[in-house]
Parts: sequence; C-alpha cells; structure tokens
Amino acid sequence: QVQLVESGGGLVQAGGSLRLSCAASGRTFSSYGMGWFRQAPGKEREFVAATRWTGGNSYYGEYADSVKGRFTISRDGARNTLYLQMNSLKPEDTAVYYCAASTRNLLYEHDYWGQGTQVTVSS
Repeated sequence: QVQLVESGGGLVQAGGSLRLSCAASGRTFSSYGMGWFRQAPGKEREFVAATRWTGGNSYYGEYADSVKGRFTISRDGARNTLYLQMNSLKPEDTAVYYCAASTRNLLYEHDYWGQGTQVTVSS
C-alpha cells in the first residue's frame, strides 16, 4: 500500500510560482514511476508531468505540451517526496493537482493517488 499526501497548493497571481510536494510512503519509492495530474472544474483529469526510474540514480521525465518550459518535476529519494515546480503560472493552470504513483514504474498508468491540492491562478 502506498499513501500519497500533496501540499503546496494555493492562490497565486498570473506569472507567479508555486511548488507542490507529494510525500509518499513505501520502501521502494525510488523505483516507482511518479506523476502529477490535474483536473479543472467541468473537465476531465489530464496528465501534467511524470517521471520513471531508469536505473541507478537516473530518471526519465515527460511533460504535457501545455506546461513544457514552465513546470519541472523532481524527486528526493531521501525524503520520499515528489515535487512540481510551477513557474509562469497562467489562469488556465487553475485545477486540483493530484500526485500519483506507479509501482510498475510506468509513466502514464498509476496505481495510487493522493487526495489533491487546489491551485488557483488569478488574472
């Protein structure tokens, strides 16, 4: 069983920055695929960014086109924590952001989900 707890959401003006955190339980966090997804009101949940372990201390990452160059996904194995640094935020980034874990180390299929954290970007 993997438990995920997100934090760091809030209200920010357009052009601002936020950093989301996701604290994960599990002894093999470093070998999990981890990702961020978001869901805006009235819309389906969508992929934001993900990272998968490729061996040793190496990870491979993917980003949605809408966030490339603005968002950065990273992870701290010592703290079992996943991060999402969000810069140059836009009103269309407003959504509930969810952290997800893949015990099969996949980028787009995840077994466990956090409860979500709200991000609101004002214009």
